[in-house]
Amino acid sequence: EQADNLQSELQKRGVPAKVYVGMRYWHPYTEEAIAQIKADQITRLAVIPLYPQYSISTSGSSLKLLDRLWQTDKSLQRIKRFTATSWYYRLGYIRAMGDLIHQKLQSFANPAQAHIFFSAHGVPKKYVTEYGDPYQVEMENSVDAIMQFMRREYQDYNAHTLAYQSRVGPVEWLKPYTEEAIIQLAKRGIKHLLVVPISFVSEHIETLQEIDVEYRHVAHEAGIEQFERVPALNSHPEFIADLAQLSMELLGQKSVAYV
Repeated sequence: EQADNLQSELQKRGVPAKVYVGMRYWHPYTEEAIAQIKADQITRLAVIPLYPQYSISTSGSSLKLLDRLWQTDKSLQRIKRFTATSWYYRLGYIRAMGDLIHQKLQSFANPAQAHIFFSAHGVPKKYVTEYGDPYQVEMENSVDAIMQFMRREYQDYNAHTLAYQSRVGPVEWLKPYTEEAIIQLAKRGIKHLLVVPISFVSEHIETLQEIDVEYRHVAHEAGIEQFERVPALNSHPEFIADLAQLSMELLGQKSVAYV
């Protein structure tokens, strides 16, 4: 749906580009998307990871795969490739996130009392401390930019927290962990919680199961009375429009509009 909407938006802007979806762990796999790109004889390619914030384990992993494919296929080397490594700082992304949060705040009897809880996908701590992964800094900058926008645009001055979910294995991941942070907020007397899936641009198991079911249960057990969740960006018009703008900038159709 995002790809279809992005292609339509580009066509409206006079850019007859085709949009392809490539995934690492399910169909259409990246290799399948690249095969179709070759079959369509594409000569200029804008690569946009659907991770607003860069991590070596997400965007980095996907871009490394593309590098390997390019290195071993001479026909791909004839395609000019333009890549966005991260784009969390873009105004369109920030506006779309702020709009979704502000709308969901209205589901509380007193929106000003709701605590905004940003839950990001975690990464092992050593990625940041040993490997120089910028993910944590970019995530914190994302939250700061969104909250500043909401204060400026909507006069929403809610308190907020950033925590990290989805950890696996015995190693230490970025903290605070989402479930522990929810419990601590409840101990402080917070009763109204609005969860924002900050690193996810579409609905999947981390939003529909982990947040909506598991963390909701944790919150209610801890004493949170109202637990709401902001939808992922999905096909929010402002988000799609900004992806179109980003695509055009990468392809040289238009100069950078904002940072």
